[in-house]
Amino acid sequence: MKTDLIIREPDLYFDSIHNELNNFLRDTVLHPVFSNPLNLKKKSIWRPAIEVKQTDKAYKVKVQMPGVKKDDIDIELDNDFMTITAVIEEEKEEQEEKEKNIKYHTCEFRYGKYKRTISFDQPVKPDEANAEYKNGVLNVYIPKIAEKETKKYKLDIS
Repeated sequence: MKTDLIIREPDLYFDSIHNELNNFLRDTVLHPVFSNPLNLKKKSIWRPAIEVKQTDKAYKVKVQMPGVKKDDIDIELDNDFMTITAVIEEEKEEQEEKEKNIKYHTCEFRYGKYKRTISFDQPVKPDEANAEYKNGVLNVYIPKIAEKETKKYKLDIS
């Protein structure tokens, strides 16, 4: 009998549980408090999913941001951190649709602000980094600063 190795990522389970708990609380407890639950969703700050790979010379970061326009993405880099922010605005409805008193039945789209800060364990070269956005995925390539070779010294104890 062949057995497969299953790689488990506990963070993924907790994110899912966290999202489900938020949805439950929004739908049961918070709905009567707020006239429109979408207002709560619009004011939330979302954390997009990321994938960070590193080689000896660079970091490669992928960020899932479906529905975000390239011009609405802002990337800030320094020696140790990268912060990615974006805003997704709800599509404006036509005036005649508003007059028909249309209400949402279900809305699982995420509107509002996306923000994610990634820390690096080695200094990077922000001026040599580049980014590409295609099909809802942001790819960022960030070269590392070459580490200086350190020499080991042996101290004599007196």
